[in-house]
Amino acid sequence: MAWKIAIDAMGGDKGPTPLIEGALLAAKEFGSDIILVGDEHLLTTELKAHTNGHQPFAIRHAGQVIGMDESPAAAFRKKREASIRIATEMVQAGEADAIISAGHTGATLMAATLILRTLPGLDRPAIATLLPTMQGHSIVIDVGANVDCKPPHLYQFGIMGSVYAKYILGRPQPRVGMLSIGEEDNKGNETTKEAFQLLRRSSLNFVGNVEAKAVYRGHADVIVCDGFIGNIALKISESFAEMIENALQGVFTRNARSKMGYLLLKPSLALLKHKMDYAEYGGAPLLGVNGTCIIAHGASSAKAIKNAIGLAERLLTQQVNTHIQEDLAANGDILRLNAKKVSLWRHIRGSIHFSRERDEGEPEVE
Repeated sequence: MAWKIAIDAMGGDKGPTPLIEGALLAAKEFGSDIILVGDEHLLTTELKAHTNGHQPFAIRHAGQVIGMDESPAAAFRKKREASIRIATEMVQAGEADAIISAGHTGATLMAATLILRTLPGLDRPAIATLLPTMQGHSIVIDVGANVDCKPPHLYQFGIMGSVYAKYILGRPQPRVGMLSIGEEDNKGNETTKEAFQLLRRSSLNFVGNVEAKAVYRGHADVIVCDGFIGNIALKISESFAEMIENALQGVFTRNARSKMGYLLLKPSLALLKHKMDYAEYGGAPLLGVNGTCIIAHGASSAKAIKNAIGLAERLLTQQVNTHIQEDLAANGDILRLNAKKVSLWRHIRGSIHFSRERDEGEPEVE
């Protein structure tokens, strides 16, 4: 049985063309059952232009689009016929098994969180992305869904990332690390230090703190951080990769000798590009929602969309959401004990009368 994948065909920087082309590639390679969501007339015309007049996919009409420059909250409330909203409602209603969008990330987050809701026992969803490392790939979670996080959120991100690494990347015992300013246990702010303790007491294969300089060394399969830090790390990495590509182009086109060197290195450079190309991964899953949602890059190519569809189908086939709930339940006592500990500490702090807070006239104890 093929999974039904709803594609927000109006999202993306390049219009519906690469989305339709990617859907056609996925149907051919994976046998995917695709539903395009968007302007019916436009999508029908575009689809038939790619298939010699045939219409291999179902189309669900959506008369509105949430633009990249719009406030996601305001647009989500006003545009009830937005393509991202209708596609997400299809997953909620069981008309589709997963949604893929290359459109407004904030709108996708809002639609998934408000319509699909989070999995039972989970506080917040998180975006997980892959980074190439010296040892393969590492998962960074979160990279933009949550700007401000509390320790239990980071702890739950670790659980979700571990499940993703185990069932999608094939790592039997994923190494989970906390992104911090030093590898020592006592490094970080209060939030990361408390999350560190939660992760250490869990059943996860927690390897401690990971410094930024060690991220690309591949010492951890899963790197946990809040969405603010994660998004900055991701964008810096993308910018650095772009700079390296431009620098290599300059070096290899400088003179005849460098051009000859490029020809000799071309096969090796192709392998490197393959490893670093985001199109190979397709997109980033929004883990923790009660459904399957893939957030693709706005400039996604047809190849990237095809691979995003493939990723969605692997998440469904491997029952990643079920495994997340199982691991949350298996580690549930840690959060309950931590809540009691925090509550007790707050009670103690509230009952202590520090000397500088004494009322006037209160005698000193000698």
